[in-house]
Amino acid sequence: MIPKFIMANGNLVKILLKTLVSRYLEWKSISGTYVYQVQSGGIFSKGGPTIAKVPSNDMEAAKSSLMGLMEKRRCKNFFVYIQNVDEKNEKTWKNINIMVEPFKNIVSKFDLEDNTIDFVGHAVALYTSDDFLNEPAIFTIRKLHLYFNSVGLYGESPFIYPVYGLGGIPEGFTRMCAI
Repeated sequence: MIPKFIMANGNLVKILLKTLVSRYLEWKSISGTYVYQVQSGGIFSKGGPTIAKVPSNDMEAAKSSLMGLMEKRRCKNFFVYIQNVDEKNEKTWKNINIMVEPFKNIVSKFDLEDNTIDFVGHAVALYTSDDFLNEPAIFTIRKLHLYFNSVGLYGESPFIYPVYGLGGIPEGFTRMCAI
């Protein structure tokens, strides 16, 4: 994880847009998020370490090399469910109390494999440990919503970064104040 990356739909970007400091900054979108994963071999494929792009939506999940054929379908259904969840509308929860139930109960209902849970939790929701599995699901769902809502705002990746480094952000505020 590189601290220069900023979530495209995150609070920092919203502050920069609201204060008009964004006029003094140049941004670049990264090409995508990638993970390193050791895959087991199968009948038609050999195992070993691979670097693969993390799917950022349900369509990319169907094409991802991170998962097998059946897992792609389950992951796609999981992504569709997460994107349709509205924390204020209990009808979208589909009989899962996301405010109380741990996240591991939700992924078990979709029968996701451990590798899929790993990249969803660590590469999409950006957790550094597996503690998110035992927390109420709403916290992880909010992080997944931020990721999915950030994709496509400034490119195909949810992350952007200042072209001239993080020092450009306070410099932008300084320029704004000088004017």
